[in-house]
Amino acid sequence: MLEIDQCCLVVVDIQGKLAQLMADKETLFQNARILIQAAKILEIPILWCQQAPQALGPTVPEIAELLSGIEPIDKASFSCVGHEPFNIQLDALARRQVLLCGIETHVCIYQTAMDLMWEDYDLTVVADAVSSRTAENKRIALERMAFEGVPIASAEMVLFDLIKTAEHPQFKPIARLVK
Repeated sequence: MLEIDQCCLVVVDIQGKLAQLMADKETLFQNARILIQAAKILEIPILWCQQAPQALGPTVPEIAELLSGIEPIDKASFSCVGHEPFNIQLDALARRQVLLCGIETHVCIYQTAMDLMWEDYDLTVVADAVSSRTAENKRIALERMAFEGVPIASAEMVLFDLIKTAEHPQFKPIARLVK
């Protein structure tokens, strides 16, 4: 089970023209936005990564606008864990649960998930907040990660797992995110 005080959100590479090529990009953007807004409501720290932004472009505006005040971590490695500044920031959070969203499922999300598992993090890939250029690559990556033991969840599943009860003080604003 997810715990608010042990969790962080990692937003991976939702950038430029590549983001516009994702299968079902509207669902990706919508659920990434929901996760970011929920993280802010619940005071869950967010790490924001960008893959070679000088080549791929910046994070798309509909995501970046929600991340104002957070400095992006620009990387060249496909795995976020392959970039030392990411590891330093993740370690500084002292949280062992990681929620992953972003692109592409079969490259950066997959490699980050495998590396986080190797480092004994308790991670969850949010299936409706990740994508690839083809639905087939996304499907294969999610199946592979599940086979490797990575928990897969939906954005709504994650939100209600975090708050646990309708009596949670933030229940109403969280519930409004998915209505």
